[in-house]
Amino acid sequence: MKKAGAAPAVSRSHAPAPEVSASHAPAPEVSASHAPAPEVGGGGTLYVVATPIGNLADISMRAIETLRSVPLIAAEDTRHSHRLLARHAIATRTMSFHAQSGPARLEALLRHLRDGSDLALVTDAGTPAVSDPGADLVMAWAGEGGMVVPIPGASAVLAAVVGSGLAGPRWGFDGFLPRSGRDRRERLARIAADERATIIFEAPGRVAATLRDLATVCGPERPGAVCRELTKVHETITRGTLGELALAAADGTIPARGEFVVVVGYAHGGTASPAAAAAEAADAVAAARVEVERLVASGIARGEAARQVAAATGLPRRRLYAAETLD
Repeated sequence: MKKAGAAPAVSRSHAPAPEVSASHAPAPEVSASHAPAPEVGGGGTLYVVATPIGNLADISMRAIETLRSVPLIAAEDTRHSHRLLARHAIATRTMSFHAQSGPARLEALLRHLRDGSDLALVTDAGTPAVSDPGADLVMAWAGEGGMVVPIPGASAVLAAVVGSGLAGPRWGFDGFLPRSGRDRRERLARIAADERATIIFEAPGRVAATLRDLATVCGPERPGAVCRELTKVHETITRGTLGELALAAADGTIPARGEFVVVVGYAHGGTASPAAAAAEAADAVAAARVEVERLVASGIARGEAARQVAAATGLPRRRLYAAETLD
């Protein structure tokens, strides 16, 4: 494990990835059918098709053949998907289906399947229903006894697992964390208590706060990695301790731009007991307060000293600052 304060290691990929251009062609509507729901195993097949997460070359031949052969593609954003379809001469008509689509659109797609027609489901990047729209359609059609066929492909989760080198023998995927409140605190606590690695998706504007919170609950010395823009031109994988990564995100060394996957490395020594974890947390706070006092003695304002130590350790700045002004 690296010593605290060491610069996180960064690896870069130089394989260029074509950008996705937008098309403004309207998506045709599916005509409504009043055919009864099929018996178990009847109707069309729903293909859940993984698409590239950045580099348009990362698509399987099976996915291309499927998208060509079905009569309709349900896409998260038809304009976004147009470039991928045009690149592979796929002329299949498309219909938008995203998180804001109402029940009427879901029912129209189910009627399409009930009529015996196949349907391919895609999102802007990656696999539908994995922190992306589509789960409701898959669940509804499977619940009616319909055939659902996954077409696997590029995965930001697996790319982060193998690229970070920190996931170890067992790991879990936690998607996007809640933004705030009790749900967020409970999810963070479960991640900290789990000795397995955890893979998290995060928005660029919240990466710094999430790394800070992870360093606080998991301990600043636990290993981690920040994977940014995977498979794209500016792909980077930054490795270090959670404390180092929190500092790098806070000072802009890790830019808050692009798409992020955060890897919390597996705990080499297993999960500590609650008492041991509490003692370790208390020691970390005590050491941080000593560092604040050292910086203050060197002439740095207390507020700035608390900010620097909080960024380096992942501990809340207000806790350090308030503690020192009241003690």
